Formats: sequence, structure tokens, C-alpha cells
Amino acid sequence: MNEMDELSERAITLLAEVALRSFDGLSVLDDEQLCLLLERFENAGRFIDTLRALAAAEVDDRSRRELGGSGLARRFGQVRGVHVVEKIARCSQAEANRRIRMGQAIRPSLSITGEALPPLYPHLAAAMMAGTVGVDAASSIVNSLGQVSRTATALAVTGAEVALVGEAAHTSADLVAFEARVWREALDPDGVERRDEALRHRRSFTVGREAGGMTPFRGWADPVSAGLIRAMLSEGANPRSAPRFLSADDRAPGAETVVTSDGQMTDALPDPRSREQRQFDVLMGTLTAGLRRSETPRGTRSLTTVMAVVRLEDLRNGTGVGWIDDVEEPVSAATIGQLACDAGFRRILLGDHGEVLHLGRRERLFTAAQRKALAVRDGGCVWENCTAPPGWCEAHHVIEYENGGPTDIDNGVLLCSTHHHELHASEFTMTMIAGKPHLRAPTWIDPDGTWRPVGRTRALVVAGAVR
Repeated sequence: MNEMDELSERAITLLAEVALRSFDGLSVLDDEQLCLLLERFENAGRFIDTLRALAAAEVDDRSRRELGGSGLARRFGQVRGVHVVEKIARCSQAEANRRIRMGQAIRPSLSITGEALPPLYPHLAAAMMAGTVGVDAASSIVNSLGQVSRTATALAVTGAEVALVGEAAHTSADLVAFEARVWREALDPDGVERRDEALRHRRSFTVGREAGGMTPFRGWADPVSAGLIRAMLSEGANPRSAPRFLSADDRAPGAETVVTSDGQMTDALPDPRSREQRQFDVLMGTLTAGLRRSETPRGTRSLTTVMAVVRLEDLRNGTGVGWIDDVEEPVSAATIGQLACDAGFRRILLGDHGEVLHLGRRERLFTAAQRKALAVRDGGCVWENCTAPPGWCEAHHVIEYENGGPTDIDNGVLLCSTHHHELHASEFTMTMIAGKPHLRAPTWIDPDGTWRPVGRTRALVVAGAVR
């Protein structure tokens, strides 16, 4: 038994003992102890995931086609290395492929002459070996930077890698994926239209054969189409909205009287449907409304409005990227320029500083126009790691209206219902600095009391990356 065998056996033994004790031991821990233990488990998991990727890539390398019958895969009765990984790991072939690709990106290699070469992404490799970056975030970094490696300079790609690895060490994988896309567009602005066209050509919708009285359908939507679909479904899925497209059978239980959070009595219509059922009913209701409207002499009309955000400079030049509300994949500024209001889109133009309108103190509630401006600036709920889209959010006065706070954009911020309540009920505090919302955690979380900028204005993030 070599040293690697001994170390791995010891690690497995220790992990087995921890797992056994955790089965009954987690329930007796207090909140702080539980969170600390979860953090340690995640640290261990990141190490394991890195080792899985490295081992899978090594198996694949030893199964190269040019090795013929002497290759590892052939010796195990398989055709390719991925089949060996799939069999040993008892995972899906897609997962085996993902591990191999990740391992190839972070393992050192040899040149044709036998010279040792560093990993494709050395900074990412170092972070994963240190257990600070997980495979989810790492996959987003590798996928996005891999798309621009042939067009961007090596220095620019390295700069993006360093920045993304730094973000991945302290933020969620979803936000890292977003920032990786931002860097991709900044490093290859000329490629966005090519990617737009490639995605558009992949659009599809198919209706299957009826089985058991039900007909399946599935499809793929490009970013523009996905923006329309998500906006349509978002209102129906919004937990704060009244039920829509509710059938007579579902409506049968009738309304019930409830007490709101401010003590007011109101009638509420119960919605017995699941989220999936609500989304289906919204889709069918919207299609029905559209078909009925198309029969009128005036033709069709827009059934919903989707915001498409782009910097004014980019729109004028026809370069750069724009962002469609609640869709992660950016589109070209040229595509944004083609969107018309009667197609269900409204273009939102940003200056270099994200200038927006003011209303003053004449109104207590934010207007629809102001809420759209807040959505452009904040990108949804500004709370750290929250991904609630703008349509699910409430406009909050940073300085409370009762305390003299104006109903202006520079005193407003978008928060989902949960985090709106959290801000009022907890020791978190919020302020505006240079027209942007900043959040400060309680001292028991952040002893330094640092004001941290929040929000995710995607169009301006691209501009910052370019600079």
C-alpha cells in the first residue's frame, strides 16, 4: 500500500465515523454549532470534488485513443475513459463527463517533448486544491472563459480568472455564473451576436403523442423568448398576487376572510393548485387570450411587458450586450435595438452612471415607472445571494416615509417579501451611498460594520469589466 492509499483509507475511516455520529448528533447542536459544522462539511466536500475531477481526468488521459489496446479503458473492457469513470463512480455519464472536463482544466499536463505544463487555469486549480472554490462555481468559470480563450489575450483571460476565483471564494455559485458571463461578454464583445444567432437556431418546441389522456410537450427557448415566457409565468407564480386563470372547480371552495400583517380584514381567494399547475394555467390562459385578441380587426396586442436593459452608448454603437429581465444569458445590443414595445418588450436605456427619474415626496407609493427604474438598477431583490426577480419584489423606502424619506429612486430599493421583513425585523441596516444601496450586517456577523454594496445592475457590470 502506497502513501496515497494509506491517506485515503484514513480519510474514509474518519469520514465514516463523522457520518455515523452526525446521524443522531446534529439535532442536539445549537444554531451556531450547526452552521459551523455545515461549513466544515462543505469544506471537506470541496476537497473530495476536486479529487474526483483530477482522478477522472487522469483515467480519461490514460484511455486516449492513440494508446489502443494498452489504454486503461480497453484493459477494463470499455471503449472510453468516461465509461470507466461512470462504472466505478456509479454516476451518470453526464456527471462523469463533467468531472473529466473539470479535471482537464485544473491538472498539469505534459507537452509533446515531455515538458511539464501548468494547468489551463492555474489560479482556479490552486483555489480548488485549497478547498476554497467548489465545482459548481468552477464549472461556470471554465465554461465561460473557455468560450473566449481563442479570441481574448492570455493576459485578459488570466485577469478574469483571478477576479472570478476571488468572487467564488465568498459568494454563491449562481452569482459566480452570472459574473462569468459578464466577463465572457467583456472579453469577446464581437462574439455576442454569434452566440445570439447560435442560441436562436437551437430554439424548438415539440408536442408528443397522447398517453393516458395527457399530452407532453417540451422545448428550448433563446434568451429573448425566455424573457417573454418567464415574465408571463412570474406574475402567476408571485406569492403576493391573487390567483389568476382559476377554473370554476378550483374556485369552488370560495373566498375566506384573513387578517393582513397590519391588522386589516380582507377577503382572500384560496388557490389549491400546485406551482406547476398554476404555471400551466397561466400559459394556457395567456395563449387563449392571445388567440381571442388576434381575432379582432385591430390584430394582436402585447400581453405582458418585459424589460430589456442596455447602455445608451452600446445601443448607439451597436456593440456590447443587453439583458432581458429574469434571463441569465445576455443578448447583443443589436438584438435589444430590434425589440419593439408592441412585441411585449420595453427598452430601458442606461447612462454610464445609471441615471434614473425622481418623483419627490408628493407620493407615498413608488410609481410603476419608478419600480421599472429600480428593477434596472437593482436587478431584483438586492439581499446578498437572493435571486428573486423584480416582479416578486417590493419597493422599500431606505429612509422610512414616516421619518421624512422621499419617494425617490435614490431612496428606494427592491426587496423580496422575505428580505423586506428581515430588514425590518433584524439588526441589518441599509443606506444609500452614491445612489446605490448598501447593506450592513449586525456586529455579531461583521464586527467591522462594513457597508457593502448590493444589487446586480448587469448592464453596468459589463461596462465596469470592460474598463
